[in-house]
Amino acid sequence: MEKIIILDFGSQTTQLIGRRLRELNMYCEIVPYNKFPEKDESVIGVILSGSPFSVNDSEAFKPDLSAIKGKYPLLGICYGAQYLAYISGGKVEKGDSREYGRAMLTPIDKEDLLMKNISDYSQVWMSHGDTITVVPDHFKIIAHTRDVKCAAYRIEEEKTWSVQFHPEVFHTEIGTTILDNFLNICGAKKDWTPANFIESTVNQLKKQLANDKVILALSGGVDSSVSAVLLNKAIGKNLTCIFVDNGLLRRNEFEKVLNDYEHLGLNVVGIDAKEHFYKELAGIKDPEKKRKIIGKGFIDVFDREAKKRKDIQWLAQGTIYPDIIESLSITGTTIKSHHNVGGLPEKMNLKLIEPLRLLFKDEVRRVGRELGMNERLIRRHPFPGPGLGVRILGDITPEKVRILQEADDIFINGLREWNLYDEVWQAGVILLPVQSVGVMGDERTYENVIALRAVTSADAMTADWARLPYDFLAKMSNEIINKVRGVNRVVYDVSSKPPSTIEWE
Repeated sequence: MEKIIILDFGSQTTQLIGRRLRELNMYCEIVPYNKFPEKDESVIGVILSGSPFSVNDSEAFKPDLSAIKGKYPLLGICYGAQYLAYISGGKVEKGDSREYGRAMLTPIDKEDLLMKNISDYSQVWMSHGDTITVVPDHFKIIAHTRDVKCAAYRIEEEKTWSVQFHPEVFHTEIGTTILDNFLNICGAKKDWTPANFIESTVNQLKKQLANDKVILALSGGVDSSVSAVLLNKAIGKNLTCIFVDNGLLRRNEFEKVLNDYEHLGLNVVGIDAKEHFYKELAGIKDPEKKRKIIGKGFIDVFDREAKKRKDIQWLAQGTIYPDIIESLSITGTTIKSHHNVGGLPEKMNLKLIEPLRLLFKDEVRRVGRELGMNERLIRRHPFPGPGLGVRILGDITPEKVRILQEADDIFINGLREWNLYDEVWQAGVILLPVQSVGVMGDERTYENVIALRAVTSADAMTADWARLPYDFLAKMSNEIINKVRGVNRVVYDVSSKPPSTIEWE
């Protein structure tokens, strides 16, 4: 299968480049800036991402591009554009002022292949402090903005183009056109579809696993469910699915999920491990420690179950791209660890298989539909691997879990009843580590505060708080305070991502 390679220089929006290409039915892979797969004959083009660094910084990423430049169609974005100019003898300097936000792009050469169908004064999104002040002789400027003379260029006698703006972000209205033009320059077939993904993944799994036995960490969410169906399609009876009740699931989730899997024909084993997790988490308040303990707890359970069964060689997980992105940063910054990425013990006796690790959430849902899965399973909101453990701020106790489960159940069922569930990307309730004064009847109370959280998003890389109706929020607040013992105040989270994350921990 032909592919585009995206070299990641550490930009927060690198993954959005991949997402935009996938929307154009183009398969792509993101790799570290210095890990270009030179022997991969399926590569038809390369994109250089942005970066938090300046090309003039001593710690900036400066790879040797001799195996790429002039040999593949190449597109530099922001830092990528500046780096190509820098290594070609151009000059990149601090601008008089940082250009950040919307700008209006005007093509100079409308016949240029990258500028095809781009109108004057098209909105683009800039995010840079440096600018290209001296352009090498063999560079041709093909677009500008009011403040940036060299907003886009191409290198003559090469299939190399660069743009100073970010075509991958939503606010660049012509971003999809720019990326599509680049794919046309590459001669891309643009034939990557859910059906193709299923066919290639199943074939790959058959080849990789052969007759090996696999144990799958089933969570009840769409990611692990799609992983299970793909593996079942590839290896059938050699797959055993383990669904663990860690005591941090939603109310009655354990029973509901087991019922949901009946139509999939999977071999599912349910395990009640609540007491084990509560014991290990007792007194732990630090969110990273909680995630690691929960992750280790899952692995311990799976490892124990694997040993009960003969010849288990693999542990399968529903890890998707945002999990990898947020856990492993090229710049060394960890936003948060995910139990299905960072919790694996070094001496684990099972090898790891993650069929969906390169997919975004919406792509996973498309694959699930192509597999014929129940729409109720496919449309389920994302739920964190550590479950309510990262929605209880502070230490975890069975009583806190009870409070959160009851409040969460009212909120989620309310979204369904008001036909708001499918309008929201993800929703949940957070139990805060504070108490507040209230009055119930004629008595003073001093009880818990909970926060309702609901966001809209396309891929979880960015998210905005959902504008839920006031009447709905008033109804939820009233029901929760009246029905959930131990809660006397409800607040609503109106933070977007960035700067906030979807989960509070």
